[in-house]
Amino acid sequence: MDWVSIGGRIRRQREFLGYTREHFAELLDVTPKFCSDIELGVKGMSVQTLCRISEVLRLSTDFILFGRENAESSSPITQLLRSCSPSELAYAEQLLKTFIMAMNTKKESL
Repeated sequence: MDWVSIGGRIRRQREFLGYTREHFAELLDVTPKFCSDIELGVKGMSVQTLCRISEVLRLSTDFILFGRENAESSSPITQLLRSCSPSELAYAEQLLKTFIMAMNTKKESL
């Protein structure tokens, strides 16, 4: 296992989602030091912790462990949307529509 690469993928997604290490540790029910060790590749993790990280960061365990991603899910937004439940997708769709409408209104006023 390439723990340094695994930790790097975890850290990039944590930062992309805007989680501090402390908040991320709370969500995982581990210490911030343990999160740091995982992100630096100093320590590995249990399957249970891996599954929790996958759930919180909305990444597949395959991507976390091996960095594998297919071409259609390479963008962070696509990865996030793929991990949503049907009800979450409906809410995300409404948010996106509202955002697009606001951006269109902004363009019209310029």
